Amino acid sequence: MKKIGLLSDTHGFLDDAVFKYFDECDEIWHAGDFGAGVAAPLANFKPLRGVYGNIDGKEIRSAYPEHLRFKCEEVNVWMTHIGGYPNHYAQQIKEEIYTKPPQLFICGHSHILKVIFDDKIKCLHINPGAAGKSGWHKVRTLIRFCISEEKIHTLDAIELGNR
Repeated sequence: MKKIGLLSDTHGFLDDAVFKYFDECDEIWHAGDFGAGVAAPLANFKPLRGVYGNIDGKEIRSAYPEHLRFKCEEVNVWMTHIGGYPNHYAQQIKEEIYTKPPQLFICGHSHILKVIFDDKIKCLHINPGAAGKSGWHKVRTLIRFCISEEKIHTLDAIELGNR
């Protein structure tokens, strides 16, 4: 079993509470728009997987890809920053998500926390919302969940407080 801490859209702001909420996690996943000064403290705390977002500069883009496909336990995962959501996938990923669907699709960008199962492709979509202070969201959020073999379970949506 792997315990995952998931966040996105920090935009250079890393709340100390992230370390408390992700203390028992095995890995941290960041779905883009890190901003300056966020990746290193997370990577020093726990193993970090991430993708760059539209606001990220050369340093983050050289360390993290635009799309990341990997297996966690027995779950096929695809993480990207701009991905859309079921029935409204972003144009740049639409063909691939329907022809080579993952079991877990993670994206950020919208600053809207969403957990939706896509029945068409049998895929769980997760957007953790925004953990940073920049943007139009009112509440900063992140997600914690577990993966055991082929099962995604024990998902917690966490509010960090107002933007």
